[in-house]
Amino acid sequence: QVQLVESGGGLVQPGESLRLSCAASESGFSINYMGWFRQAPGKERELVARITSGGSTEYGNAVKGRFTISRDGRKNTVNLQMSDLKGEDTAIYYCNARHYSSAKNAWEDFWGQGTQVTVSS
Repeated sequence: QVQLVESGGGLVQPGESLRLSCAASESGFSINYMGWFRQAPGKERELVARITSGGSTEYGNAVKGRFTISRDGRKNTVNLQMSDLKGEDTAIYYCNARHYSSAKNAWEDFWGQGTQVTVSS
């Protein structure tokens, strides 16, 4: 099992920046992906950004060029720097850790409790 502890989030005005952080507990196995998803009211959960253990990144189309994800492999933490925030970025942001279990021959997903980001003037 992996426990994910998120920090950051809050209320900001359009155009401002915010930083989210997520720390993963020791699990005894390697985490292949760490990243962030978000879910707005009435909408499905969507990918914001994720990063592999090797440093490769992937971003959702809505945030490309505005958000940057980084990972500290030694501390097993992932950070999301969000810039030029817009009203449509308002959502609950969830930290995600993904691990491939060879024993189960399947991907395992672990989720944080979520942190609210509200962008409003």
